[in-house]
Amino acid sequence: MSQKTIDRGHEYVRIEGVTKRFGDFVAVDSVSLSVFKGEIFCLLGGSGCGKTTLLRMLAGFESPTAGRILIDGQDMAGIPPYERPVNMMFQSYALFPHMTVAKNVAFGLEQEGLGKGEIERRVGEMLEIVKLGEYARRKPHQLSGGQRQRVALARALVKKPKLLLLDEPLGALDKKLREHTQFELINLQEQLGVTFVVVTHDQEEAMTLASRIGVMNKGQIVQVGTPTDIYEFPSSRFVADFIGSVNMFEGQLTEDEPGHVRIRCPELDATVYVSHGISAAPEAKVAVAIRPEKIELTRSEPAGSENRARGTVKEIAYMGDMSVYLVRLDSGRLVRVTIPNTERHADERIVWDEVVHLSWHPSSPVVLTV
Repeated sequence: MSQKTIDRGHEYVRIEGVTKRFGDFVAVDSVSLSVFKGEIFCLLGGSGCGKTTLLRMLAGFESPTAGRILIDGQDMAGIPPYERPVNMMFQSYALFPHMTVAKNVAFGLEQEGLGKGEIERRVGEMLEIVKLGEYARRKPHQLSGGQRQRVALARALVKKPKLLLLDEPLGALDKKLREHTQFELINLQEQLGVTFVVVTHDQEEAMTLASRIGVMNKGQIVQVGTPTDIYEFPSSRFVADFIGSVNMFEGQLTEDEPGHVRIRCPELDATVYVSHGISAAPEAKVAVAIRPEKIELTRSEPAGSENRARGTVKEIAYMGDMSVYLVRLDSGRLVRVTIPNTERHADERIVWDEVVHLSWHPSSPVVLTV
């Protein structure tokens, strides 16, 4: 995601200690968050984590039980959805099947009572922006899934909202179309300069779209950061385990210096050396997280006695751009390793039931105490 449209000096959305209860159930629990003008901010989490409830409170469809929501400095308490500088694009797209594409896009403008000429001009401009000008007279059933998604987006954007809320916007598309549409969405957002808040459970979608991500769990935001921050520097075991694939090993801190730590991991039958310090009590129980792509897989034994393990290849999955290896260590633990397929013909590929050695760079592990 390009950072050029983000004004970090302009806090456009401010959520202050927002809680939402449904009876005894706490759907959103004391959430505080800032979204900057012109960014794509993704709320990422599993089903039932509270992300859609938070989005609905931004839209005005739900009211907070406690806390405040401010948009462009204005407190939204008591302001109905139709008076907020906000529009929302729903997962189902909610297009009117009996209306043409142009009529669907024009619907909100007609509700506002704009003149016919102004409506036609704005609808025409928006359909050109989303590359649907030649489809203006078609009905939704005559369009592909990606085209219907763009109609819904055009209808949401034609009213020129300052804030667009998107609830699982690409969930109905197949994988290849979803990947293509993600970049279209980024380009469109940069072109129009609208602030986007996107709810998704799809990690890849969040990593592609977002300038920043808020990871949610049990009604709380557990970490906010750029995609790189979230992936490379998770703040907790939950985030490390939730984002992407990871190998998590339990261990005990044996040495803690400002420039490095050593951790004894029984499952690896080795010491993990990490080239950065942490804040933890002596002999603390910790978790060591190592991403599959950061592990090197070799037939030959690596030098040294740290940051290494031995095992037997039990499963191999060829994914095209990469291969996934499941290696059973001598301790019985399964470790996931991913290797890029950089060569079309690789006669020396490691195969099933081979004894292999695993190793990794001291900067690769993330040490987690929570």
